Amino acid sequence: MKLDASGLQTFAPHRADPDNLYPDLSAPPSFDLPGCPDFDGFQKKAIQMVKPAKGTTTLAFIFNEGVIVAADSRASMGGYISSQTVKKIIEINPYMIGTMAGGAADCQFWHRNLGIKCRLHELANKRRISVTGASKLLANILYSYRGMGLSVGTMIAGWDETGPALYYVDSEGGRLKGKRFSVGSGSPYAYGVLDSGYRSDLSIEEAAELARRAIYHATFRDGASGGVASVYHVGPNGWKKLSGDDVGELHYKYYPVVPAIVEHEMADAPPA
Repeated sequence: MKLDASGLQTFAPHRADPDNLYPDLSAPPSFDLPGCPDFDGFQKKAIQMVKPAKGTTTLAFIFNEGVIVAADSRASMGGYISSQTVKKIIEINPYMIGTMAGGAADCQFWHRNLGIKCRLHELANKRRISVTGASKLLANILYSYRGMGLSVGTMIAGWDETGPALYYVDSEGGRLKGKRFSVGSGSPYAYGVLDSGYRSDLSIEEAAELARRAIYHATFRDGASGGVASVYHVGPNGWKKLSGDDVGELHYKYYPVVPAIVEHEMADAPPA
């Protein structure tokens, strides 16, 4: 009697020629391009079709006491609000912070990456990296990834040996130095408040209130902005979070409810 143990083997025995089992594996992979007269136009439309809609409001400005940075906390995907508690101001080191606008994952990853590189620079050179150097480092990294789908619009704010500094950096490698910036879908509304109330001689409390009010008005008009208005101050001793207020409560602070005055009250007629 003979037992058939072929089913217990790891690989069943092949009786065909091993060189002709899979003739297509040696051929390079190929696929047909879509049959359209304008392939470049088709590609652009396809990218726009799957491109997610984003929105936020962030702002920063320099004044005599340092830098004020403020942002909302809403994350949205088109008309869907995915979160109301996103931290859009990221601490790079004790003297430098960055803001998030665009893709949340892209901004968070590259800000953490920048923080690592700034720390390595500090260990190697025995001194903190300047805000100019950190922003240039981030711009060079993002420039090397341009055209690959990153979505980053950030502000790098901090205090170094030269004093306060503020830079705007985007995912195309652009880098711009300035004193007032606002980034995101709600930035036009924030600029309206910021430009009307900005002065270089503001106190820290006045500057924080201006930033808080600008973020609130942007969230009031822009559906992709909302949540909590966070305000940070960066000074010679580093950054400090000043406040984090729910924009729903700020609405009643700036526009308190006034009780209506009743001129004539309805009263029951006396019985006859």
